Amino acid sequence: MSDARTNERTKEDGKAGAGSPEACSSDSCSSCQSMKDGTCPLEHERARNDNPHSDETKSAIEKLPQGQFNNIRHVVAVMSGKGGVGKSSVTALLAASFAREGYNVGILDADITGPSIPKMFGIKQRADGLEFGLLPVRSETFKMPVMSINLLLPNEDDPVIWRGPIIANVVKQFWTDVIWGDLDFLFVDLPPGTGDAPLTVMQSLPLDGIVIVSSPQDLAVMVVKKAIKMARLMKTHILGLVENMSYVICPHCGGKHEVFGASKGRAVADATDIPLLATLPLDPRLSELCDEGRVEDYEPEGFGDVVDFIVKIADHLGKLKAKEAEAQMK
Repeated sequence: MSDARTNERTKEDGKAGAGSPEACSSDSCSSCQSMKDGTCPLEHERARNDNPHSDETKSAIEKLPQGQFNNIRHVVAVMSGKGGVGKSSVTALLAASFAREGYNVGILDADITGPSIPKMFGIKQRADGLEFGLLPVRSETFKMPVMSINLLLPNEDDPVIWRGPIIANVVKQFWTDVIWGDLDFLFVDLPPGTGDAPLTVMQSLPLDGIVIVSSPQDLAVMVVKKAIKMARLMKTHILGLVENMSYVICPHCGGKHEVFGASKGRAVADATDIPLLATLPLDPRLSELCDEGRVEDYEPEGFGDVVDFIVKIADHLGKLKAKEAEAQMK
């Protein structure tokens, strides 16, 4: 498996996902290097699933089926413990990176009260409704289908003042009623925190996993651990951690400055037993492109490895689920 490593990490440091998911099976685990060095994320997940108290944390709510016009193979949510860490920009960068690699990708903006995805992609057209469902609006460069509450409002700055149950139902409808079509990956941009919308997505959508976004501040690290614990309580696979705004490069001297304090991504990943996917800089160029609606033009260094890592883990988890479903039918 290709390492999902950061710009600053070497191959020796990048142990996340060192095994080959295609070769993974109960018979081959004993010979897998990831199993030997304790870095296999799938094994960590199996260990948590073997917890004798796991039945207490499993949701009794059945996953919602896809719409009749949809064929979505993988669903990945992007989550943060708190706002202001760049979760939506990471969602946009992940989606664009997958599309750049040739995958069919869509974005479901589940941040109902604070949607920012349409602005980043420069989408101003309103979504159309048909008798059979809602048509998402496609992005300019990669033609990715996007659905957000802002695409249904008269004005993009109109507030959404709804209580939790209504927000939860809208998120569900974005899954069931939107005509997504044929997608390899659907990325779900969750609102910050551990409230109604993240709970609804984890309970109701067939997630392959979650990417956690944090920043170096101690406060952000403390709160992101809440998100990690929530995902584990909900028995949702954690694909890895992205530390955003980790440093800034001086445009004059080229020096690296950790403006929010020393990076804590590696320490948090090790302490919580999840892979560190990437550490991203605080880049004024990204801010400019997001403001201009051209986030698809930004290519974060090292994200190709992140794409490879998530694809292999998601594909393997899909195979495991298929085997379990087949075994239950026998």
